This record gives sequence, structure tokens and C-alpha cells, in this order.
Amino acid sequence: MNLPNRLTLARLFATPFFVAALSLPHRGGATLALVLFLLASFTDWLDGWIARKRGLVTHFGQLMDPLADKVLTASAFICLVSLGEIPAWAATLIIAREFLITGLRTLAAQHGQILAADCLGKHKTFWQIATIVLLLALRAVPEWSLSAGAGAVVAFLRFPVAPACVALAVLLTLWSGAAYLWANRALIRGA
Repeated sequence: MNLPNRLTLARLFATPFFVAALSLPHRGGATLALVLFLLASFTDWLDGWIARKRGLVTHFGQLMDPLADKVLTASAFICLVSLGEIPAWAATLIIAREFLITGLRTLAAQHGQILAADCLGKHKTFWQIATIVLLLALRAVPEWSLSAGAGAVVAFLRFPVAPACVALAVLLTLWSGAAYLWANRALIRGA
């Protein structure tokens, strides 16, 4: 197994630790969850970069890399719903799109095709991750010993910035899902 594929698997294995950290009831859990999520998200960029630069792109990586992303982000959105940081409808739309596209990739694989992530899907992933990082940071910042002004910054970011990021993530998720389905409509019709 090459290095990019090991990084993909590391992201999968990091997810339960991220969820556990975010679920910790005491001080420091949100900060640890933020750090773990940032590290896991970095492996998403790193495995793709290494695979392309060194010519290590594999079928395993093309299938598992997007799946590892979905597991990590879906876990984060589910946790953030339970913490009251994101509306359940937004997380449901995002996760439903991810299951739908995973199903489409499975269908394509049965026909000997690999459906790699496209440019719009990469933008979607970036905004989902940015939204999650913002929401995690809003939970982590109060754990840090900062000046009184930090509370004002958190309050400003919580509204209107956080809802705008959530809305943008949902819109890009739906748009990229619709574009993916449209681009692969012949595959769907032939199923």
C-alpha cells in the first residue's frame, strides 16, 4: 500500500478519535477535536498531492479518498447537530448528497468505471471543511485563555458568519450533487 493510500486510511481511523474528543464533557475536548479534524483534513490534501506528484494514483485511492472524506465530514456534521451548532436539515441534505454520490460511484465501479472527484466537488469539500473548522473553532475558542474581546469575536462569527458558511456549504453540496448526477445520467439510465 502506497503512502497516499495510507494517509487516506489514517483519515478514516482518525475519525472515531475526533468524534470522541468532540464528545468529551470537559475543557479541552473541543480544542482537541479541532486539532484532530485539521490534521485529518490536511491528509486529504496531502494524499492527493503526493499521489499526483509521484504518479501514485490508484483505483483504491480514487474510491477510498472520497469515502474517507465523507466519513469524516458526515461524522463532524452529525456531532455538530447534536451540539446545536448546525441545523439538522442542513446536515441531512449534505449527508444525503454524499450517500447518493457514493451510490453512483458504486454503480460506476460495477460497470468498470471510476468516477473521480471533479472541480465542483472539490470546492464543495473545501467549503464543508471550512464550515466545520469554523464551527469547531467557535466551540474551542472559549476553552482558551484569551482577552475579553475574544467573546465578541466569537459572537460575531457565530452570527452572521457561521450561518452564511453553513448555507454556502449546503448550496455547493446540492449544486455539485446535481451536476454529478447530470454528468452521469447515461450511467444512471443504463442501470
